[in-house]
Amino acid sequence: MSNVETDPVALRCGAADHREPAPQVDVLSARDVPLGGPRAMTVRRTLPQRARTLIGAWCFIDHYGPDDVADTGGMDVAPHPHTGLQTVSWLFSGEIEHRDSLGSHAFVRPGELNLMTSGYGISHSEVSTAATILHGVQLWVALPEQHRNTRRDFRHYVPNPVRVGGADIRVFLGSLAGDTSPVRTFTPLLGAELVLDPRSTTTLPVTAAFEYGLLVDQGNVRMAGTLLHPAELGYLGTGNDTVTLTNESDTPARAVLLGGTPFEEQIVMWWNFIGRSHEDIVDAREAWENASDRFGSVEGYDGHRLPAPALPNATIAPRKNPTRH
Repeated sequence: MSNVETDPVALRCGAADHREPAPQVDVLSARDVPLGGPRAMTVRRTLPQRARTLIGAWCFIDHYGPDDVADTGGMDVAPHPHTGLQTVSWLFSGEIEHRDSLGSHAFVRPGELNLMTSGYGISHSEVSTAATILHGVQLWVALPEQHRNTRRDFRHYVPNPVRVGGADIRVFLGSLAGDTSPVRTFTPLLGAELVLDPRSTTTLPVTAAFEYGLLVDQGNVRMAGTLLHPAELGYLGTGNDTVTLTNESDTPARAVLLGGTPFEEQIVMWWNFIGRSHEDIVDAREAWENASDRFGSVEGYDGHRLPAPALPNATIAPRKNPTRH
């Protein structure tokens, strides 16, 4: 998915409603962002923003739908480039056709992971298919310095659901609830879809070295005592070996749990590129505008590729998470 930056919103800190002390959960609200391309589909973005740039190596969270493609036209993101990251596509409903310069031609479907590694450079397109209700998330993972120029790659994986307490869990990256995804990541990560029974409470054993983000899709979910509403992202820092989730709704709730060890490297992130310096971004943009072999070409897309936006009239500064007090 292609990124169009907007002014981020502020963070609020949640206080637990229980008498016993609970870990602090920061609540990040979403902002509406139009995607590039002729149809300009709007998504809800919770990462990055001023309050938080990364959760582990997760650096980008877009949440969209439910969107009736027959009425709205759905998603049509023309070929665009990426560097220094992995894209993670996960749908709740609908279907997206994916094409990339590696030659991959695949369909993103509900409950199926499509993971694309850009490394030094890749380009791809994303188009929703006809007559579907499009609903899901698009996520990015920053590659560490050691691997950010790795080769292009594309992986597909279908996790089986695992039942824990009052939750059905699909682990698409990392390990949780006794299940492990075979898909390679370059830093320790977790990505899982959770569907919580109505009025249920589930406590999950988690990795204390990880920080976590819970994106609520539907229902009202209490994370470690802090209530999260749909489209909100709850952030929980390191040092917790369990996380307790309560569905406060009379219907099933759905959320995506993301985690990882804190990503200690500073990144420069602009448009669809992740580097370590302003010069990295300038070089990547120039290569894309000059149709360099660095990004290859996408075959089969009916239309023109996306042009790069103009660079800002300032040096693009590295981003890091603020110090938590």
